[in-house]
Amino acid sequence: MLRQYELVERVKAYDPDADEAMLNRAYVYTVQKHGTQKRASGDPYFSHPVEVAGLMTDLKLDQETIITALLHDTVEDTLATIEDVERNFGAEVARLVDGVTKLSKIEQMPENERAAENLRKFLLAMSEDLRVLLVKLADRLHNMRTLHFIAKPEKRQRIARETMDIYAPLAERVGMYEYMREMQLLAFEQLEPQAYATITGRLAQIRSEEGGQVDEIALRIKQVLAEGGLNVEVSGREKHPYSIWRKMAERHVSFEQITDIMAFRVLTDSEDDCYRALGMLHRHWSSLPGRFKDYISTPKANGYRSLHTAMIYRNSMRMEVQIRTQEMHRTNEFGLAAHWAYKQGGATPDGQVGWLRDLIEVMEQAQDAEELLENAKLAIYQDRIFAFTPKGALYQLPKGATPVDFAFAVHTDLGAQTVGAKINGRHMPLRTPLANGDVVEIIKGHDSEPQLTWLSFVTTAKARAAIRRSVRMKEREETIETGRDLFDSIVARMPGKVGKKALSAALKRLDMADEDTLMHAIGEARLAEREVMEALVPGSAAELPDNSFWQAPQRGVRIRGIGRGTDFALADCCHPVPGDRIVGVQDGKTVDVHTIDCLTLAREAADEEWTDLSWDPRTDGATGRLNVILYNRPGTLAEMTGIFAANHVNISHLGLVSRDERFGHYVVDIEVRDLAHLTRNISALRASDAVAQANRV
Repeated sequence: MLRQYELVERVKAYDPDADEAMLNRAYVYTVQKHGTQKRASGDPYFSHPVEVAGLMTDLKLDQETIITALLHDTVEDTLATIEDVERNFGAEVARLVDGVTKLSKIEQMPENERAAENLRKFLLAMSEDLRVLLVKLADRLHNMRTLHFIAKPEKRQRIARETMDIYAPLAERVGMYEYMREMQLLAFEQLEPQAYATITGRLAQIRSEEGGQVDEIALRIKQVLAEGGLNVEVSGREKHPYSIWRKMAERHVSFEQITDIMAFRVLTDSEDDCYRALGMLHRHWSSLPGRFKDYISTPKANGYRSLHTAMIYRNSMRMEVQIRTQEMHRTNEFGLAAHWAYKQGGATPDGQVGWLRDLIEVMEQAQDAEELLENAKLAIYQDRIFAFTPKGALYQLPKGATPVDFAFAVHTDLGAQTVGAKINGRHMPLRTPLANGDVVEIIKGHDSEPQLTWLSFVTTAKARAAIRRSVRMKEREETIETGRDLFDSIVARMPGKVGKKALSAALKRLDMADEDTLMHAIGEARLAEREVMEALVPGSAAELPDNSFWQAPQRGVRIRGIGRGTDFALADCCHPVPGDRIVGVQDGKTVDVHTIDCLTLAREAADEEWTDLSWDPRTDGATGRLNVILYNRPGTLAEMTGIFAANHVNISHLGLVSRDERFGHYVVDIEVRDLAHLTRNISALRASDAVAQANRV
């Protein structure tokens, strides 16, 4: 553990103007506040914030960040308050400490909700000041270094999984590769102990069998470049164990089949020297096709810049080589921290945090904890590709991204209006995965809107969140409209006129915020007819039977406007039900009955004579047909049939149209009393977590 004077000396070494007295005061404050608290390792608790502060000095961060690191656990784990911190160390430090502090109530939440809430607060704090992220990453890194002292295996696994899913990807997205690699290695050891032991054992075996082969190849690379007049530093190492394991899993190969175990790094004095070095190496050794990447001319989203290539050494041995300048190397290893310029009054490079703004937008649109975590993982941890607009603007997207993802990356409104796409000048389906260098032209329609089916192929969190939000808003509007129709039918059956005063009183009695909220509740069938009546006019539903709203229909269809003795049939294309406006078209000796807005009627019988028809009041019901898309997971079909049962609906036909990994598409015929009854069932389906989409045919 760093001693007080050692920590101060470290800061003063790169910042002679730092406030030595305040640094000393912060060190003493954290020691006093944590007092006799112990960590799982048996060390004094204050050793942890001191070590986190030490990690911040390695990055040469400003004194406010160092003090924040020293104090980051005092508010959570001691009697200290944010007000105490502000009084002793100023408003800026207090704000940073508050951003890093994990609220104790989060720990009582279910695991998914807790992780989501933690991430939500963390991202909001990050968006205000990215130094919060730097301290938090150092905090998690030191906790991972001491994770093995925790006795409970399930707790170690939970922390390791959270680190692998959230913190290591965040470190990668801000370019802090040293932190990312160490976090991944420590988490990998806990999550896959057998794989970790096997791979590290094999790497040690290769090291001992081949002796100094890595050093030998590094020296040979340096000699080749020196002969060409370049002064460079060359280092070599075996690949990261977690990287090897992931490659084995992705390619479904064994350790023996991984041929590029060794990686080498070449550091030059200038950008021009990087390209010169690449040419010399390719002339000396054969390069592997498709393995060259130029991150200097086109940096990664986190600012990472380097040339990557793979070549054949001796005996068909593959080796990976990364070529970069000294400055690029520092930026690549410590990313955001290497750019930090608070002391000089500078700002973080905008390109490094654009993804954060998208992530905040995604976070605000998430409906629940599961959706937030899914979107966050999508946004922060995927391999990237590059695609261009027709005007040459460059966009970075996850591997596997589609034109819809591209459209939402350009602008949310463009994504919402997408109807088609051209890739490299050719019309292509919207689900087509983009490749590096594709030129994408989005075709838009002014009246179009996001489709639920897009969720089956989009890969970016931004697109997924925008689609879900649009679908939810559309469904809410439709449900409110349905609720209004039902409300009007309820009011029409009441003995007296219902005015605005009665409606205002009903909203208060039902504890509804506004009229739309009430209509939404009626449309979703969360309020029965008698509840609405009682809220509008107390006592008006006293004579109403309990099941009056949900009586099952009795079969028997009667239509007015058809000649006596003439047969009729309800059209299979639109399945009209009582309440629909209907017309008839003569088909031989039979009249086909369609809804007035039936598309088949308009397309195939546009030139024929239509007869206006109406429903006989004695009609007890009819069969409505629904298209229902369920999430493909256990229990969703049972939940759908349960909704029908709860609404006193009989299923006359159930057919599976298609099914894939995510969704199952069903056609369902249900016997309903009238249009209002059918609509209530659709609303109930749409309100269910089991149902992705429900529409009337």
